[in-house]
Amino acid sequence: MITDSILQVEDEEPYVFLLKLMFERAGITNPVHVVPDGQAAIEYLAGTGAYADREQYPMPCLVLLDLKLPKVSGLDVLKWLRQQPSLKRLVVVVLSASAQPEDIERAYDLGANSYIEKPLQMDRTLEIMKRLKDWWLDCNQFPPISEDSQPADDPTPDGKA
Repeated sequence: MITDSILQVEDEEPYVFLLKLMFERAGITNPVHVVPDGQAAIEYLAGTGAYADREQYPMPCLVLLDLKLPKVSGLDVLKWLRQQPSLKRLVVVVLSASAQPEDIERAYDLGANSYIEKPLQMDRTLEIMKRLKDWWLDCNQFPPISEDSQPADDPTPDGKA
């Protein structure tokens, strides 16, 4: 079952703290769950391992995905996610420091719904979070996530850890 929670996939603690503050200032009241690497994101979305309890770790309505992550890259997370019949419609907003055209193109090719470069200024970050709230959380109609099919048994991209 999809909820109104947000999954933030981010390995930089200062940025996790900054976004939490910007969410509050932007009026984003959705519960936010944070995972520190790509492998944890896959396990969270698959509902396996430490994230098997869907009451504690609910399926998010929105994923904020960094690209440069330990263990499994954000692009590999996105590739894995879009291969899962039950998750392929999940809204994924890439939030990355990379402005490299090849990263942007690859993210869209793999099914990202949006790509935002992490701003360097706090006021710009707040503006982006307000727009994220206005569009994705207030206006957007989220697609249904199929409950009758589960993610693949092996929650690793291409079966590799």
